[in-house]
Amino acid sequence: MRRRDFVLLLAGAMTAAHALRAQQKAMPVIGWLSGNSPSANPGDLVRNTFHQGLADTGYVEGQNLAIEYRWADFHYDRLPALAADLVSRKVDLIITIGGTPPALAAKNATSAIPIVFSDVGAPVEIGLVASLARPGGNLTGFSNLNGELLPKLLELLCELVPQATVIAVLINPDNAAHGKGYILQEAARAKGVKLAVLKASTETEIDAAFATIKQLQVGGLLVLADAFFSRRRAQFVTLAAQHAVPTIYQWRIFADTGGLVSYSSNQSALFREVGVYAGRILKGAKSADLPVQQPTIFELVVNLKTAKALGLTVPPSILARADEVIE
Repeated sequence: MRRRDFVLLLAGAMTAAHALRAQQKAMPVIGWLSGNSPSANPGDLVRNTFHQGLADTGYVEGQNLAIEYRWADFHYDRLPALAADLVSRKVDLIITIGGTPPALAAKNATSAIPIVFSDVGAPVEIGLVASLARPGGNLTGFSNLNGELLPKLLELLCELVPQATVIAVLINPDNAAHGKGYILQEAARAKGVKLAVLKASTETEIDAAFATIKQLQVGGLLVLADAFFSRRRAQFVTLAAQHAVPTIYQWRIFADTGGLVSYSSNQSALFREVGVYAGRILKGAKSADLPVQQPTIFELVVNLKTAKALGLTVPPSILARADEVIE
């Protein structure tokens, strides 16, 4: 090969390599901040539907998009450091998964990088956004209305066990969203039942809560939505069966696992829209201009196998409203 041809070939290769590096550098990076574990079901559902939403806007992980995953494995105290790590890596966008704790951690870590939160209750009240219509700042996302749904869950539980005079509600004190329990107090007074508020943030405390339920002769239990509770759903279902306490949950995965009843927003629809919002922001939309959205699709799931094991007859009025009945 002549020296001139070799120099031209080398120059062409260097140009191509430079272009490739520029292309790789230009690929946007999303920071994924989750309070959950990568192996926790419904983790696959969340990721798959999120990626579907991204694909709707033209983004595919590994092709024209990279995602940096950070998992707290249900240890909420790890979230601030994980959020700070994503900020230090200068990601283009942060997605928070697992409710209020990761959303607050992301907000405290940066006021510059856009953030899309998901499955958060009362985002205005806890200071994430200025308003639902005009969030302002660098955050927007999706509210779950879990707090607003609490009276509905209590109503369903009282309909299932009309003889109950005491209803227990189990909260995670580490979850800031569970502060809306006052709504349940008002609803309980309207129903003429006493409300016993129990707390648990560890496996041992869940066991202790069910022991207390037995002592209080509780007629029914309401379990609030929480990522840690979701991880321990098999423990909840087992204890509810052992103590023969009718239990209603805020996530349908509990009913799928063997819980009696669940009532919640449709998670598949929610996380697909999270992906769409992410894609829109990567294309130039401002998070401050994207309104916080609230769910419009809700699911009532009844597990008749569990009802039968409890010796409980589910009223026809509830069965008629159920979106799915597990037999």
